[in-house]
Amino acid sequence: MMKLKLSRRDGPLKVLCIGAHSDDIEIGCGGTILKLIRENEAVEFDWVVFSAGENREKEALESAEAFLTGATRRAIIIKAFRDGYFPYNGEEIKDYFEELKRKIHPDLIFTHHRTDLHQDHRLVSELTWNTFRDHLILEYEVPKYDADLRAPNVFSYLDQKVCQKKVRLIKKHFRSQADNQWFTEETFRAILRLRGVESNAPTQYAEAFYCRKAVVF
Repeated sequence: MMKLKLSRRDGPLKVLCIGAHSDDIEIGCGGTILKLIRENEAVEFDWVVFSAGENREKEALESAEAFLTGATRRAIIIKAFRDGYFPYNGEEIKDYFEELKRKIHPDLIFTHHRTDLHQDHRLVSELTWNTFRDHLILEYEVPKYDADLRAPNVFSYLDQKVCQKKVRLIKKHFRSQADNQWFTEETFRAILRLRGVESNAPTQYAEAFYCRKAVVF
């Protein structure tokens, strides 16, 4: 399988990470973010979390700072839209997406998968595509009770060191989730290993994405 490298020759790679909730970005594409920072001389990040109530805002900020260590520039934005009610606050959320479009011009966008069964995730994915129509968008996946994992078509190989760091940072910073039965090292490593098998990763591990449209030459 031919590999494509995400980088720029004429300046820093500009990345927009979008998550509905405070741990979504880290779970969905945290390893790839760590890899991009490690393998590129200059990477700039805009990191937007749409819902993080009470102590989860502090967790989200501290986690984003940890994952983005080494980035050339980082702007972390934590919003306070009501968890679980995004479709009913769609006008306000769309207004904020329009604000983002005026301020930033990313090369690469990470967002939720469009068939994610969580209503907040789906709306964020839909508005990402409504707003950024001429960008490379990779949709990440979040394993959960709804059992909505599908067949991804883009993979990011991750070595064991990156995987270990991803899992360690998630467990360290999102302690409010520790009592949830799904919030375990086994869960996070299992999906990384499964996607590694599916992509024949020489490193054994991978994160997976869904890409609807890309220009490669």
